[in-house]
Amino acid sequence: MKLTDETAVIPELIRRHLDIFMCPVCGGRLKVPDDHSTMECAACKRVFACDQGIPLLFWPTGRSSKADVTDLVKAFYEETPFPGYDDLDSPESLRAKAENGVFARLLSGQIAHGSKVLECGCGTGQLSNFLGLTWGRSVFATDLCVNSLRLGHAFEEQHGLENVCFVQMNLFRPVFRPEVFDFVICNGVLHHTADPFAGFQALLPSLKKGGFVVVGLYNRYGRLTTDIRRLIFRVAGDRLTSLDPRLRTETLNDARRRAWFRDQYKHPHESKHTFGEVLRWFDQSSVEFVNSIPKCVASESFSPGERLFEPNPRGTAVDRAIVQAAMLLTGGREGGFFTMIGRKRA
Repeated sequence: MKLTDETAVIPELIRRHLDIFMCPVCGGRLKVPDDHSTMECAACKRVFACDQGIPLLFWPTGRSSKADVTDLVKAFYEETPFPGYDDLDSPESLRAKAENGVFARLLSGQIAHGSKVLECGCGTGQLSNFLGLTWGRSVFATDLCVNSLRLGHAFEEQHGLENVCFVQMNLFRPVFRPEVFDFVICNGVLHHTADPFAGFQALLPSLKKGGFVVVGLYNRYGRLTTDIRRLIFRVAGDRLTSLDPRLRTETLNDARRRAWFRDQYKHPHESKHTFGEVLRWFDQSSVEFVNSIPKCVASESFSPGERLFEPNPRGTAVDRAIVQAAMLLTGGREGGFFTMIGRKRA
């Protein structure tokens, strides 16, 4: 039997790790037919299509505010995938861009050989593709927006990144079995959901005991600078965009400028969070705090040689208040974004 066009089949990486997948509807075992064109549930018999090599395993949340927000955010990013690949034409250019940001470089350098990595809410998958440049790990990148996933998958396919694959998935309807990943990354995602804490809890079952979860969120105080600019742009009719540090100082083409502006200032739904709030999430979910960017202790700074996954003090409430105030005073260049790293307890 002749296989379907290679661009339309379930990727080999997924077929090789089929045992870690489950049906998003009933939790049953998924299988792939001989032509590799779909994924099928052995229990409820549902068939999930494949779009240009991307399994479409998204299943709606159900009747709730989560469903309303999910649909709203999905429509937003289908129209404007973020970020784009316009200035990335090779693995070398992707590597150069990622390594200019300390976090991505450290993350890639400190993920152990043989690890399984899940990026949940990958957008266009630039981080996943960067992580996939290093041989010896398996990277599964998921998002709810097919248009975003197509960009990431096209780059991966064009450059033969065999240890990365892209899957459409609803965060609240996971498609992975319990305790299969060594690292779960969810950067810039939970604050675009109706229930960020429930979203965080939905990430944890697929993480192995002793595995690491990386969560990036907008900070309640660090984001105030962006909120002020958003108000100015609204009043000024989206003029004065030079008030945004990234738009003022970085060389971006029109598509990337538009994507950044819409993501930061026109998003239909976002929430803001504090260090203390996320620490409570960790405590309530049997997750041990490991590290943060910026550091939770006011007298400490994040190092270019930071060991991301070695335990650090979580600081005092006063420490964290000082750190968050500093995020406001520095102008929130990254939109008041902060990252917390935890380890799932045994």
